[in-house]
Amino acid sequence: MDKNKTYHLLIIRLSAMGDIAMTVPVLLHLTNTYPELKITVLTKDFFKPIFSEIPNISVYGVDVKEKHKGIFGLWKLYRELKLLHIDAVADLHNVLRSNILKFFFWFSGTPFQKIDKGRKEKKALTSGEPNFFRPLKTTHQRYAEVFKALNFPIRLQENFTLPKQEIAVRLPDLSCPKTQKWIGIAPFAAFSGKTYPYKLMQEVVDKLNASGNYQILLFGGGNHEKQLLEAWEEKFVNCISIVGKMSFTQELSIISNLNIMLSMDSGNAHLAANYGVSVVTLWGVTHPYAGFAPFGQPADNALLADREKFPLIPTSIYGNKAPDGYNDVMKTISPDDVIQKVLEVIH
Repeated sequence: MDKNKTYHLLIIRLSAMGDIAMTVPVLLHLTNTYPELKITVLTKDFFKPIFSEIPNISVYGVDVKEKHKGIFGLWKLYRELKLLHIDAVADLHNVLRSNILKFFFWFSGTPFQKIDKGRKEKKALTSGEPNFFRPLKTTHQRYAEVFKALNFPIRLQENFTLPKQEIAVRLPDLSCPKTQKWIGIAPFAAFSGKTYPYKLMQEVVDKLNASGNYQILLFGGGNHEKQLLEAWEEKFVNCISIVGKMSFTQELSIISNLNIMLSMDSGNAHLAANYGVSVVTLWGVTHPYAGFAPFGQPADNALLADREKFPLIPTSIYGNKAPDGYNDVMKTISPDDVIQKVLEVIH
């Protein structure tokens, strides 16, 4: 591509919050390397705040449930996008919807590159065969390869991060300015196989709370999680649940001011890492070798289930599959080990 021209690049990234959050460090590298590049991210409106602090990036909201549903909705979306004068498309999703869009853009002669998800390697990694247990390309590297194919190569070396935000909401029990170090805890994940048992996490919260040195902020979503976290808020004096108390933008402002985030293999880990917050992650039936570890975090900040007792880990890429007898893999990570790692990182 002619680098003397200001190119308008469309990036397709739908799907789950964690996957979307993982695009941020790559886009920070991209915008730092090519400050003249104009970028539009195609994603759900809810995720707009994730990209709000990245220069030269705008978000185009997609509505796959109504306005842009089905092939005719995607044709309507394509015609809307053409009005933006897109020069090239980077598909970081590679699913049926984005492949239909690819056909439309191909027909009009617009360059289009899509991510190689490494499905064959990931299938081998989760096969249980010892010879295939090795680290795969990270998702961040796979994103970068798409931009390289469009002649915008980047080197994922520096750890560019989003700036810390001014706290956008005041809660009655939240000390602003901070008088204690803030520990974020996101104890849930999409699947039980990668969620630390509630009673064990309560032990972690109990001991961190008892020191009186920390303010513990609890993250989650949905009514069930809200009830569980509010029970901890009521039980522990230094514990605050933020679920249902603020907008997503306000929640990100809180995350950016954390001293540490304790999270499962989930979206909150990536959101915190994007702001340069230290992240400790707990892994059950999934494993960092699949390429979904938060960007820029030390490998030993990931506490892993015992593979000697459970040699088939990772049993799946996303944690949605596990063989019989693998329900308790997370119990091999002791609460004392979790607390020790949190204290080691925060001090």
